[in-house]
Amino acid sequence: MTRSIKLGLIGDNIARSKSPRLHRTAGKLAGFDVTYDRLIPKDLGQSFDEVFDRAQGGGYRGINVTYPYKEIVSAKVAVSDPLVRGIGAVNTVVFDADGPKGFNTDYSGFKAAYRSVRGDAAPGTVCLIGTGGVGKAVAFGLIALNARSIRCVDLDPAKAEGLATALRALGSDSRIETVTGAIAAAEGADGIINCTPLGMVGIGGTPLPVEAMAGATWAFDAVYTPADTQFLQDAEAAGLAVISGYELFFGQGVDAWGIFTGADLDHAALRDAIQGDKA
Repeated sequence: MTRSIKLGLIGDNIARSKSPRLHRTAGKLAGFDVTYDRLIPKDLGQSFDEVFDRAQGGGYRGINVTYPYKEIVSAKVAVSDPLVRGIGAVNTVVFDADGPKGFNTDYSGFKAAYRSVRGDAAPGTVCLIGTGGVGKAVAFGLIALNARSIRCVDLDPAKAEGLATALRALGSDSRIETVTGAIAAAEGADGIINCTPLGMVGIGGTPLPVEAMAGATWAFDAVYTPADTQFLQDAEAAGLAVISGYELFFGQGVDAWGIFTGADLDHAALRDAIQGDKA
């Protein structure tokens, strides 16, 4: 008998999000009838809190949460994982009988994306541009990957310093710095990461000029719509190994599916089924 499950995504600028297709396809492969809705607060004429409450009371098993609500939602859910509490951002919520539970699959998804391209190679010194919700998750992933140093950059210096403080509290061997300006932070870096919305469909742009990438080894862009952002095109032209945001998207998606359902999933079959969505 086919099981039914209702899921959704809350975020801005998600009209072209690939998450609905990923979860609906996962459902077909795993024997679920999946409904997956885009829940855009401004289009619904509601605040984030109102949309969240609507989902909680509307029969949803869970929701994904994306830009710019990953930090806001963390205050509305119970988070059992101390690492996720440290990140201070949530992208996956399950509605249980005793209340909503929060998880962060951007963290695990980034680590999987990094290893898919770089294997066991250490990240080295990393320029991290953007310290919001996904930037926090990626930074904690960099700690787990044994980055030598992380240079935190944000248009809001207080956000960058807040992340740096949280990372230092982990007591790792990674050197944590805050740097004013992406160009300065990229100088001498091994890895360059974009965790800003620059490059997204409807926003465009890039956080770093191509000439500032010279000398780096690898680059990662958290943006996955489109997968081939200007940032990654510039990085490839500069000779860097590139890690697409699509890999993060896929990794966080399959981890979220596991949290929503607890059901086994053939990851290779899912990747093959949605491969055309990379475009």
